[in-house]
Amino acid sequence: MHSLFPSTTETTMTTSTPWWLVMLAGIAAFLVGLLLLISPGMTLLVLVQILGAYWLVTGILSLVHLCIDRTLWGWKLVSGVLGVLAGLIVLRDPLWSAIFIPTVLVIFLAVDALVMGVTQVIHAFSGGGFGLAFLGILNIVFGIILLFNPLIGALALPIILGIFAVIGGCLMFFRAFTSRHQQIDGGPTPQPRPAYDPLDNGKSTALPNVVRSLMIWSRTITKRPRVTGNRLRSGRGRPLFFCA
Repeated sequence: MHSLFPSTTETTMTTSTPWWLVMLAGIAAFLVGLLLLISPGMTLLVLVQILGAYWLVTGILSLVHLCIDRTLWGWKLVSGVLGVLAGLIVLRDPLWSAIFIPTVLVIFLAVDALVMGVTQVIHAFSGGGFGLAFLGILNIVFGIILLFNPLIGALALPIILGIFAVIGGCLMFFRAFTSRHQQIDGGPTPQPRPAYDPLDNGKSTALPNVVRSLMIWSRTITKRPRVTGNRLRSGRGRPLFFCA
């Protein structure tokens, strides 16, 4: 019996991202990663300028949206002012921003690694095991190194981002090829909806043809008119006409 609701596979196939969009994102990530590996300083400078323009545009849009909708006006005002100021500072001094922004990012990563490492060590002593304790110690050491040498981390950050971008771009590219065949073929072939049979009484019509023919023939025999006395009666007992 065909379900009235679509299956999970059909929903995934209809709402999945188009394969060509995944391929374009993979190519863009690969090219950006390659540029970060070849020329990390210049590529980082361009990316920081793009980030500054994005902050400026989002800040202006947040202030404009505040004039239209006053809900959460405090958060919109703060985010809009900070976005506009950050965008103007980055676009005015891109070289200084290309050093400052990665340094701040490295400091945030160092603090996050320290907090995660301490949490993992505490869980390891609570019964998490030796592996969790070893991973927590590595995170603590990594966080301390980044916290005391943020400039070195900021200089190494473009290369690390480039490696991750190249690997991620290749994975997205191959993922687009695998999903392309599924989307072009249309996924699994849906089973046709069985036709309604008035003699089936709502049951499934997935019966062999011979069995179905016998069932229809037997029901037709039982509903033939029968003669009782001088009256011809139908299968339900109602008189049709008088016999001579």
